[in-house]
Amino acid sequence: MSKIAPLLTEYKTSHQNPTNQLIHWIMVPLIYLSVIGLLWGINLGVELDFLGGQPLNVAMVVSLLVFAYYLSLSFTIAVGMLIVSALGMVACWYLQDRTSLLMLSAIVFVVAWIFQFIGHKVEGKKPSFFKDVQFFLIGPAWVMSALYNKLGVKY
Repeated sequence: MSKIAPLLTEYKTSHQNPTNQLIHWIMVPLIYLSVIGLLWGINLGVELDFLGGQPLNVAMVVSLLVFAYYLSLSFTIAVGMLIVSALGMVACWYLQDRTSLLMLSAIVFVVAWIFQFIGHKVEGKKPSFFKDVQFFLIGPAWVMSALYNKLGVKY
């Protein structure tokens, strides 16, 4: 049994209602990506020449730490989440000069959390992270595992 399986099973116990599941399948990725957007603008003062002078930022560092956490649980989930993180950072890079990335990310973050709490109201159960903070990262892995299940990918 993989290290992530018991965490996904526990997470699933408070996500049985189809409406809550649908809300989570949409809102969890939006929250994950909005956090990348919120952290993108916090530069660490180091220019990355291999990225055309793009400053190193907190989103990049946190994404690597999150990747390491997922890697400790499941290689396949870690790779999927690394791809999602990379796509989120590419979107941030593209949007940073074209829109208020911080404002857009903040709005998405707040609206998505409102829907999450509505989903849990429908479910009648508290969010998993009230029990254990690591479930903030298990939520995105749960969505990735659902995608993998549909694609027949083992994790």
